[in-house]
Amino acid sequence: MKQKDDLELIRRSNRRKLAIGGVVFAVCFLAVLLTAFVVFIAVKPHSWQGYVKVHFDELLYLALSTFFLLCIGYFYFFYEDTSFLCRARNIIFYYVLIVFSAAVCWVFGKYINIYCRPYAMFSLLCIFLLGRKHTLFLNFLFVFLMFAVDLFTNSFPQSISTEVYSTTLIGFVSGTFAVFFGKRVRTRFGILLAGIFVAVPTVIVISFFKLPNPESDWIDYVSALGFQIMGCVCSAVLALAAMPVFEVLFNRLTTFRLREITSPSAPLLKRLRDEAPGTFNHSLIVAQLAETSAVAIGENAELARAAAYYHDVGKLKQPDCFTENQTGYNLHDEITPELSADIIRSHARDGYELLTARHMPKIIADVAREHHGTLPIKYFYDKALRYSGDADIKDYSYLGPIPQTKIAAIIMVADAAEAATRAASDRSPESVEKVCRAIIEERMDLGQFDECDITIRELNIIKMTLVEALSGVHHHRVEYPNIQFNRDREVIPFDGDRYDD
Repeated sequence: MKQKDDLELIRRSNRRKLAIGGVVFAVCFLAVLLTAFVVFIAVKPHSWQGYVKVHFDELLYLALSTFFLLCIGYFYFFYEDTSFLCRARNIIFYYVLIVFSAAVCWVFGKYINIYCRPYAMFSLLCIFLLGRKHTLFLNFLFVFLMFAVDLFTNSFPQSISTEVYSTTLIGFVSGTFAVFFGKRVRTRFGILLAGIFVAVPTVIVISFFKLPNPESDWIDYVSALGFQIMGCVCSAVLALAAMPVFEVLFNRLTTFRLREITSPSAPLLKRLRDEAPGTFNHSLIVAQLAETSAVAIGENAELARAAAYYHDVGKLKQPDCFTENQTGYNLHDEITPELSADIIRSHARDGYELLTARHMPKIIADVAREHHGTLPIKYFYDKALRYSGDADIKDYSYLGPIPQTKIAAIIMVADAAEAATRAASDRSPESVEKVCRAIIEERMDLGQFDECDITIRELNIIKMTLVEALSGVHHHRVEYPNIQFNRDREVIPFDGDRYDD
């Protein structure tokens, strides 16, 4: 009964968020129309009234076309990625990205050359800011939007009206090939190369349009090719320039930002290394385990590694209260088990708040809060039972929420497996396999994976991957003889114990 009530609350919350998203969508559209009208008045301060009267039908058609195209995008997300519409910031981002790209393409076409339009810029931005899954469909919407703008604003003279149709096809081709060439890009220089590669199919399209025309001369053909190649290169350059702005303004997560926040010079990682070295080393091992597990089940390995680096960053608030950072003195020997449990479980919430305050990607902050789910803190619960004979398990459990994504589930398991294996005396593959299996089964029994779409098959793959990785980390070492050498490579007496490398 309680589970049904919880599901109903979730549905109501999502419906409310979608309703708010719809209102934001409508407000954004009106804001775009108002902004376009103000800009139009600024461009034609004396003749705008006459222009509106003469071209009222075309402007109305443009407004309706724009509205319906944007609505198609809204309903696409409604059916394909509802969570995207549950945040007002995402809808604003959707509008800003389309309007920015359309404005840049219009300016290039109007004041430089119609073939110089950086159509591929929109696809390149979408690939990294929204994901390849949505880019192909949104590119079609964007190109139709630009076609409507060209058709109903009379931006170009009648003599080049055929170029409006040819550049529409070029927009489809360049945007589509940008998806194919950009899907494997992992460096900023790779984006420039993608822009150059995109120029190849667009040159072929222009050749089909220009060469059969008897009125076209070689100068016209070569200039069109040159402007088109320049437009593709400009697409990559502009995408590179605009991407960091979108990353910061809308907290979007890209491959490049992941690499920046996992750099050793990242501020929070430097703090973790200096103030909580034990936690830092633990996070490095968990990151290795999470990355390997993510690869094994086809998840984003770079995101898993980044989330693992920061999953315990909340321990920076009180680093000496956690075993891995202690050098002898243990605060928990002097305080009540309930207070100890509160300190331990607060690191998940503290990590979320710290990462949110630093404007880190939301999914990484969510993992910091979710990686312990609502698990009981066994050590202090057992200690409380021994002290008083009675304790409420809720006072000795993490506050949740439970993992919402596969990445959070991976880190939940990898975090526990690393800690349990490090504490075990027997680290053979068989023993490690028993530990990992027990960890996964316990979390399944406690419903920790109920809200993420991870499967039993994937959990089994993660278990086997962790066993292999942890067996490699804690492999057996040979015992070296007690021999030391001096500078002349002569054996000298050694009174200490045996040492390992």
